[in-house]
Amino acid sequence: MLSVMCFGEALVDLLAEPCEDPAAPQRFVRYAGGAPANVAVAVARLGTPAAFVGMLAEDPFGEFLLQSLVAAGVSTQYIARTGAAPTALALVSLDANGERQFSFYRPPAADLLFRAHHFHDACFAEAALFHACSNSLTEAAIAEVTLEGMRRAHTAGALVSFDMNLRLNLWPADTDPHPRIWQALHKAELVKLSAAELAFLAEPLGDEAAVFDKLWRGRTQWVWVTDAGAPIRHFTRSRSGLLPTFAVQSVNATAAGDAFVGGMLSWLLRESVRAAGLMDWLADAARVRNALRFAAACGALAVTRHGAFESMSSLSEVQGFLGAQP
Repeated sequence: MLSVMCFGEALVDLLAEPCEDPAAPQRFVRYAGGAPANVAVAVARLGTPAAFVGMLAEDPFGEFLLQSLVAAGVSTQYIARTGAAPTALALVSLDANGERQFSFYRPPAADLLFRAHHFHDACFAEAALFHACSNSLTEAAIAEVTLEGMRRAHTAGALVSFDMNLRLNLWPADTDPHPRIWQALHKAELVKLSAAELAFLAEPLGDEAAVFDKLWRGRTQWVWVTDAGAPIRHFTRSRSGLLPTFAVQSVNATAAGDAFVGGMLSWLLRESVRAAGLMDWLADAARVRNALRFAAACGALAVTRHGAFESMSSLSEVQGFLGAQP
């Protein structure tokens, strides 16, 4: 059965609980997370086959992540385990609008120890779409594995998706993220950026137009640019557009982008869109709009709940939400 394969890190989010007493100890609640793992859960919750590919620690947090993926319906057969490093942790604090700040405990971390020999051939044979993000580019060894996975996915005929998902505090102070990120961007047909990430790419190039000019020199065919509640901007090589987002009460934006990507990849898999037919599919404006609207609904619902895995919606919830919209 063809699936969405999500490669990279799974980690534990420790979410700070609100506390009215400033003298009381700060409490943190454990949630399963990690951007590619979140996307896998989003896809699976929508009833579409999804697998997570990566390395989990042989510690209690690693076991928690494994069982959380299983409970969400994500295939875990391509996961490797290690006792050589612990599970990565992210301490998450929220402002009044649900926007988050991260403090990471990584490296060392198990997800950084996945190597090319841990890939299974069957993983690529079963991949209709292969998804990754920049959090597995922060060190040279795991970056090369990520790029190798993208190359192997292309060879197998899969669509490749890349969410920049930039977390600068994960990168060593002496490492410029741009070269590795551009290597990955040029290997992806589908690219998700935030407005801030687009600005980050544009700064050394001069402007946004230069970013898109450079993107089109690679494999990229479709780009989505999100900006919290602002309209979603989307671009192909021949056109661009705007899609309004849905007005919801945000309590936690941690997994909004991952929910959006998961919704989009699930939609594309259900429509049997493959790399060879993507350009023809993108020529149908109605199909493009329907896919974007569905993905935007997944992202909107995610911000109304705490957690990452826990914030992902079922297909019936998304359909009900869309049915209630004007």
